[in-house]
Formats: sequence, C-alpha cells, structure tokens
Amino acid sequence: MRDDTIFALSSGQLPAAVAIIRISGQAALDALTLLTSRNAPVPRQASLMQLRDPADATALDDALAIWFPGPASFTGEDILELQVTGSVALVEHILALLGKIPGYRSAAPGEFARRAFLNGKIDLTEAEGLAALIDAETESQRRQAMMAAGGTMRMKAESWRERLLSIRADTEAALDFADAEEDVAERLAARAHDDVLSLREEMQAVLSRAAGARRIRRGVTIAVTGPPNSGKSSLVNMLSQSDVTIVSDRAGTTRDAIDVPLDVHGYRVTLVDTAGLREVTDDAIEEEGMRRARVRAADADFRLRTLGDEEEGGGISDADFIVRTKTDLGRNVSPGEIGISNITGEGMDALLGAIADRIAGGVTADMIVTTSARQTELLARTVDALVLAEAVDDPVLLAEHLRDGALALGALTGFDTADEILGQIFSRFCVGK
Repeated sequence: MRDDTIFALSSGQLPAAVAIIRISGQAALDALTLLTSRNAPVPRQASLMQLRDPADATALDDALAIWFPGPASFTGEDILELQVTGSVALVEHILALLGKIPGYRSAAPGEFARRAFLNGKIDLTEAEGLAALIDAETESQRRQAMMAAGGTMRMKAESWRERLLSIRADTEAALDFADAEEDVAERLAARAHDDVLSLREEMQAVLSRAAGARRIRRGVTIAVTGPPNSGKSSLVNMLSQSDVTIVSDRAGTTRDAIDVPLDVHGYRVTLVDTAGLREVTDDAIEEEGMRRARVRAADADFRLRTLGDEEEGGGISDADFIVRTKTDLGRNVSPGEIGISNITGEGMDALLGAIADRIAGGVTADMIVTTSARQTELLARTVDALVLAEAVDDPVLLAEHLRDGALALGALTGFDTADEILGQIFSRFCVGK
C-alpha cells in the first residue's frame, strides 16, 4: 500500500472560500495530466491552472497548483497540492475523478503523517506534537505542541540514547579488561555508574513535569463549591463574563452541576458550578444536588471553595483555592485566602493568576516535556532501567539494564516500535494530514 498514490481533502470543513486537496506518491503528477494536460509546474511556486473534466473537457475551476518533488516534501514523496474553490460539489467531483486514476486511492486517517515518519521526515515525538498542535485550543497548548513538533523531545531523546549506548560500550569494555587489567576495569565501571546517575537525574527532571504538561495538554476541571449564598454562581458568571448560572438570594437555587469552559491565561479550564453544601435540608431535590456536587468535587482536578459569611477557611490542600467573597462588604481576608468581589471585580486577577500558576505547576513553555501518555510511560521505563543499573555491581547485569533503557528510548522516538503502536498514534489524525 505504500506504493499507492494517496489523496484527500487537506483543509477544513466545506463549504469554504478555499479547499486544499493533497496528493502524495510517485504518480502525484498524473493528476495534472488528467485534469489540466499541463506539465509539472515550477517546484514550490504556485501556478494558476484551469481544471477540466476529462470526460467532456468542461471547465471545473481555476486552481492554484503547487508541486513539491520528493524527498524535500512533508511526506518525503512527490506531493501535489491543488487549491480550489471550497464548494462541496466541486471538491467531491474532483476527488471522484482522482479516484479513477490507476494507482490512486483515498488516504486513511493520518496516512500522510505516517508516510512522513516511515520516510524519516519526522519521528514519533514530532508526530505526536503535530497531532497535539492540530488539537490545540489555547495558547499554552499551542506552545507545548510546537516544542514537540519542532523536534525538542526527539533531539533530547536521541542525545540520551547516544549517551546510554556509550555507557554500555564502557561497561562492555570493562568486561574485556576484567581479568588482564583490573584497575582499568574498575575505573570504567566507576565512570559508568557516575554517567548513569547523571543521565537518570536528567530524565527524572523531565518526568517530574509530566503531570503539569498533561494538565496543560488536556485542560483541568475546577469544581466551585461552598455553602449556599456564598457567591459561587456569581463568581462563575463573573469569570465567564456571561450569565450562565442563576443567581438568587434563595438558598438551593443551583441543583445540578453546570460546566463552563474558560481560557485562563492560555490554559484550558472547565469550571463546574455546583449546588451549595449545607448540613441539613428537607428538600429531596436539593439533597440530590448536594450529593452530585460532592461527587464532582471529588473528581475535579482542583476545587475553588467559596466561604460563607462567618465560615473559616481551614482544610487547605494543594487542590484547593480558598476564596473569600463579598470583600466589597468589608469582609476580612485571612492568610491563604484570596479575597474577591463579584460586584467590583476586585481580586479576580489574583484568582486567575493563582489558577494559572497551579495548572502549570512550574512547567514553562521553554521546558522539554512529554506530550503523550506513551512518551511518559517509555521515559519512566528508561528511568526504572537506570535505577536498576545503579544498584548493581555486576557489569553483565549493568549492561543488560542499559540495554533495556536504550530499547525504551528507541521506542520513544520510533526507532523500535511495533506496527500496532504506529496505528494507534496515526489514527488520531484527521484524513488529509
């Protein structure tokens, strides 16, 4: 199937002003022969061409054709891109005509990116970064994905693997010197252990950022909890700049949880407005609302707890933001609390900043991070192998643990990866990418 020439709509949903049809494979130029009777255009320059239906030579559209000869293309193969009017009928007609060309077929999801990987244009970490970039909804997600798509993790993983192989070579050299020159063998073994320690610490530093990177990538859920009439719904409305929840002086107004998506300083956040919590109620519906509120609060990444008029903060954990509302009424704010007013907006910037800082967890845009659960798992496997390597004196066992670590790093970039794993990764892409 790698010999087939593949094609797909590579741009967004139709109808649109412009649609891009991407064709990749050794017979990519056959599309021009069919639709224009023109020769290959100048590489990497847009050429205006009239597309015609080969059945009756009727004009279809005036299109821009761009020719990318391989291997200097995204897939490493010959690529032809046609920019046409984004009409549903026109694009479907052109795709149907391409499907009649011998050796042509529609691309599977992610097949262009998979061919780029198979042809050595990108590695798996770059492919996952590209997928994350396509899915990015906030600035922090975009920056994190760009780092990965640009090859930062690939370069770091390749550097680690080269160092690991060098340590393994020293270890095997120590085996050769073990009988003849014992002092040389001891020096090589000592240096190997020092290098293993240094390498393991570097990897653990990246691994320690995995939780923060995951929160940036997936977004977080923050449950807004507190007693009735403590300003929860007003706070949600203030942060979302809309009247998404009902605000009333009557206790128990909010019965079911309401999800509100936000972009907080470039981080994806879902606020969950929940029922007010109090000890006793004779309303069965309110009781069910409180039960659901407790469940959502327990499942949330963080909890934003608003305080009642006389309530003390206390019970602060790393997953809690303690918010003292109604500061415009003169309420005192204790240490560890964030004071806000839903009327004047006082304290909102401080609250949003605290949320952003907690989400990032010390992870900044210039840091190397894992961008998928697969990467985190393989890096953890490598660290585990190095921990075992540090704990042994036998050079044979040391070499074996180093081999396991090198295999895990190879799988990280795709150096040694099973076909089913490749299928899982590239199936996440849309058709045409």
